[in-house]
Amino acid sequence: MGVDKATVEFDGGLLVERAIGILREAGLPVAIAGNRQDLENLAEIVNDLDTFQGPLAGICGALNITSVTWSVFVPVDLPMLPPVLIRLMQEVAHVTGSAVVVPSVNGFVQTFPAVLHRSVLPTLKAELAAGRGGCFSAFQAAAKALGQRVHVLAMELLAQTGQVKHDDGLPVARWFFNINSATDLELARTFSRKLSLLR
Repeated sequence: MGVDKATVEFDGGLLVERAIGILREAGLPVAIAGNRQDLENLAEIVNDLDTFQGPLAGICGALNITSVTWSVFVPVDLPMLPPVLIRLMQEVAHVTGSAVVVPSVNGFVQTFPAVLHRSVLPTLKAELAAGRGGCFSAFQAAAKALGQRVHVLAMELLAQTGQVKHDDGLPVARWFFNINSATDLELARTFSRKLSLLR
């Protein structure tokens, strides 16, 4: 976007505050993965792993210090995610024992939000060390190393069966609207304004 996404204003707050709110509404404690001491007033800060940077390094940094079995990772640029989706993904991970759980929409697998078992850390570190910083390919490698596949949840099916829905009635395809440009930001603000009018 040419600016720091985390501190972009959206719907009366910052995008990072929106992401924190989604996780807290899902009943989770929150930490910010990444070298972001400027955001320490919002949540605990977890530094990237060692000398690496980027999303995968942030994930590794968080998994490296956590004592919980499964962790949930949400980026700041998906402000339309419903908290109920996060809770459902956690439940699926617990019930199935899956090391990696991600959603799909319209047949396309989404990298985030992701629920990751602590056991994926060695493979994620190895991917980073080998210069492969792509999150989803690292998730696939980690699941394979554990004798599993990435567990993909088809959102349309779950929505049709009533297992998950957006509190504001937003259609599934909009939940994963990714803000990568000023145009995307304006579209997301338009979606949000429409939801406000419907409330």
